[in-house]
Amino acid sequence: MAIPIHELAALGTATCWATTGIIASDAIRVLGAFHFNLARQGFVTLILAGIVLASGSLVLPGPEGVALLALSGLVGILLGDTFNFAAVGRLGPRRAGAVFALNAPMAAVLGWLVLGEGLGGQAVLGIIVTIAGVALAILGRPGEGAHRFEELRGQFRTGLLFGLCAALGQATGALIARPYMAGGLDPYLGSLLRVGASGLAMGLVATLPFAPRTPVAWPGKVLILTAATAVIGLLLGMTLFLYALQGSQTGIIATLSATSPVIILPLLWLRTGQRPSAKSWAGAGLAVLGLALIFTR
Repeated sequence: MAIPIHELAALGTATCWATTGIIASDAIRVLGAFHFNLARQGFVTLILAGIVLASGSLVLPGPEGVALLALSGLVGILLGDTFNFAAVGRLGPRRAGAVFALNAPMAAVLGWLVLGEGLGGQAVLGIIVTIAGVALAILGRPGEGAHRFEELRGQFRTGLLFGLCAALGQATGALIARPYMAGGLDPYLGSLLRVGASGLAMGLVATLPFAPRTPVAWPGKVLILTAATAVIGLLLGMTLFLYALQGSQTGIIATLSATSPVIILPLLWLRTGQRPSAKSWAGAGLAVLGLALIFTR
C-alpha cells in the first residue's frame, strides 16, 4: 500500500494547530483575537514572500485563481482564524478545538454539494468514527484546581458561536481552495495568496473607527508567542493543509486536520501536568480507528 503522504500532511496540520492552541492562549487574552491574528499574518506574509521569491515558484494561477484564493484566505483565515482565536480566549484550547472539529463534517457536506465529491462507504465510516472519537476525547472535564487553560472567560454561548463560525469559515475556505490546489498550485504560493489577502484586509479594517482597540502594551513574551504561533500554525500548518488538498478530497483532509482536539491531549498533559481522563483517552483510540479506516479506504 502506498504511503498516504497527503493524509499524513493533514495530520501534520492537526499537530501544528493543536500546538498553536496551547501556546496562543495567553497571547490572545492579552492582545485580543483580532490584533493577535493581524500580527501573526503580517509576520508570516513576509516569510512566505521570501520563500516564494527564493524558490522561483511565483507562477500565478490567473486573475480568477488569484481572486478566489484571496477569497479563500478572507473566509478561512481572516474570519475562520479570528473567530477560532476568539473561541480559544473564551473556552480554552481544548473546548475550542472540539467545536472547531465540526469543520470536518461541514467540509464533507459542502464538498459533496458543491464539488460533487463522492465518498466511499469505508471513508464515510472513517469520518464518522473519527469525529465521534474527537467528541468523546474532549467530553471529560478536569477536576478541582484545573489549569487556567480550562477556564471559561465570558459566556459559554458566545464562545460556542465563535467556534461554530470558525469551523464554517475553515470548511468554506478549504472548499474554495481545493480545485486550485488539486490542479498542482505550489503550496507556498497558495499560502502566500491566502495569508497575504487576509493580512491586507485585516490591516485595512484596523484603520477603521469601529476596529477593535489596539492594545496599549505588547509585552516581549507575548510577541515571541505570537511569532511562534505564526510559524507553527500558518507557515507550517497552513502550507501542509494546502499540500494535503492537492492529493485528497476536502472531507477527508478536513477530518484528519480536525483531529487536533485528540492530539492536544498529551500536549496539554505535558504543559499543565494534569492527566487527561480515561474518557478522553478512549476517544483518542476511537479517533485512531477512524483514521485507519480512512487510510486503508
